Formats: sequence, C-alpha cells, structure tokens
Amino acid sequence: MTYAWYGHLRDLKSSPLWIAILVSWGVALLEYTLQVPANRIGFQQAGWSLQQLKVMQEVITMAVFAAFAVLYIREKISMNFVWAGLCLVGAAWFMFRDLKAPA
Repeated sequence: MTYAWYGHLRDLKSSPLWIAILVSWGVALLEYTLQVPANRIGFQQAGWSLQQLKVMQEVITMAVFAAFAVLYIREKISMNFVWAGLCLVGAAWFMFRDLKAPA
C-alpha cells in the first residue's frame, strides 16, 4: 500500500490524477491479494485477535514506509518518526505480551 499511496508522488507526478488513481488501485489490488489471506491465517489459524492483527499491520506498515521513504523517495527519517515507530513497537508488545507459545 505504501507504493500505491505514495509512489505516484515520484513516478506519476506529471500524469493526470486519474492515471495515478488507476495505477494505485492496481497496486493496491495486488497487495490485498496478499493481505486478506494473511489476516485469515493470523485470525483463524494462529488465533490472533482483530486488535492484534491491526497493531501488527501498523508496525509492518511503519517499517515498510521508513524503508520506502529513505530508499525510494530519498527523504530523511526524522526523530519524531523514530519515536512514533518505537511507540508502535510498544503497542505491539502490549498486544502480544499475554500470548502463550503453542505447546
């Protein structure tokens, strides 16, 4: 989703908005074909709660966004972004701290 939401800012900046929207939707469709099964596996087989899945998604999104911003868009990561990311890691710790390891 990171590329679908932000990639057009670099790659399609001179294209009409409707082209950026169509390209972004195509990329998002591909990602959804991976995300939906991952959520099902996490929820039904791993036994994670909906809240745990959401927090995990946000942590993964923040990590992917950081790499995307630095490597692709060539922006610097601010300390505020680092602190926000650490807060999300803390949120994940709270969401998963009572999870028992499978026997």
